[in-house]
Amino acid sequence: MTERRWYPPSRPRAVENGLKARSSRGAIGSSWWSRRFLEVLESFAMGNRLTRGRAYARKGQVVSLEVTPGEVRAVVQGSRVRPYRVGIGLAPFTELVWARAEIALSEHALPSAKLLAGEVPPELEDLFGAAGAPLFPRAVKELDQRCSCPDREVPCKHLAATFYLLAEAFDADPFLILRWRGRERESLLRRLRELRADGPVDEPDELAEPAPAAAGAALALADLPPPAHQPDRFWLPPAPLPARPATLHVEPDLLLRQLPTPGAVLGGEALVAELRTAYQRFGAAE
Repeated sequence: MTERRWYPPSRPRAVENGLKARSSRGAIGSSWWSRRFLEVLESFAMGNRLTRGRAYARKGQVVSLEVTPGEVRAVVQGSRVRPYRVGIGLAPFTELVWARAEIALSEHALPSAKLLAGEVPPELEDLFGAAGAPLFPRAVKELDQRCSCPDREVPCKHLAATFYLLAEAFDADPFLILRWRGRERESLLRRLRELRADGPVDEPDELAEPAPAAAGAALALADLPPPAHQPDRFWLPPAPLPARPATLHVEPDLLLRQLPTPGAVLGGEALVAELRTAYQRFGAAE
């Protein structure tokens, strides 16, 4: 019988200025969207594998993390000299799918207002899902998980650490979720403003980079009626303004006659007579 040799668990090499998870204990992720992201991953039976990367995330073993449309790239330091390269792919939406999602979002005033204020409302997931554009993956096969380490388990601890740091990155910038799905923050907000205003909106030069629009997206937007409610334009008057009501001509001392005669201490009838004379004088001067 061949004797099995026992190897002590390897320890990762220390990293200077690595990306550390902000939470030192307990759950990772503070916002609804980051917690929802981790819940989705755990629903894929990845929970036990994810916990392997929590210590890596908190120790600062993730050297770098970058979110681009359709791809999350990270460098994670393990026990070997050369760090491992991690990639997590998620297919970005097509322009036609984005057009439907933006139209659906623009027709809901409160979620649109929250997005324009830099906040991701909880209704966003349902709105995007109803438009055929789910924010989060619906099955583990939608995630293309890659790591250059020799571990055959997926996710390995390097991928798992990247998932945790990605969740915290969503806390800091919730628009990274939308970038991962293919739309930059400025492009999305510009499109929402246009749809809410029912026309193009002038932007500052640094934001004047129009998002490419496919022919299908243009057709989807062509005959769309403007949103029924536009709270972001509530200060604009209707056109044309309604006619001004006619002026009612009354006696100058009408108000004075509606009031009771003051007491003798205040002047009584004499005060009323003086005020009546003054009212009539003012009325004649108009």
